[in-house]
Amino acid sequence: MVQGFKDFIMRGNVVDLAVGIVIGAAFTTVVTAFTKGFIQPLIQLMGGGKGVHPGTWHVRNVEFDYSSFLNSIITFLITAAVLYFLVVYPLNMLAERRRRGEEPPPAAPSEEIVLLTQIRDALVAGRASSATHREARGGNEEPPRYR
Repeated sequence: MVQGFKDFIMRGNVVDLAVGIVIGAAFTTVVTAFTKGFIQPLIQLMGGGKGVHPGTWHVRNVEFDYSSFLNSIITFLITAAVLYFLVVYPLNMLAERRRRGEEPPPAAPSEEIVLLTQIRDALVAGRASSATHREARGGNEEPPRYR
């Protein structure tokens, strides 16, 4: 099970990326709720949290909301730190262990995947050679159309 999880983490496909984006969005929501519910009120208390507009200052009737700005910075720093320490750092350590040979590399693709890859490459090569053949015969002839 652990090896399967490691292989899942080390693959780079669209499904893994989509899962990461969804988890990141959910985590950002949690961090935002934490900073809005706890950190921003603390910033407002330290900056004079009394009155109608705590955590702001006014210059010529223009409001500057510094508590929301500080809250956004703290949200970003918490999110970045957690992603670094829970995702980036462990993956870098695993890649380093694999580079040193302490961790086995991911399993080779199955025979079906290899066969499909060869078919795809043959089709691409066939298209390229037919385009080259058309150009050699006189340029921009269109292939025949079948009805």
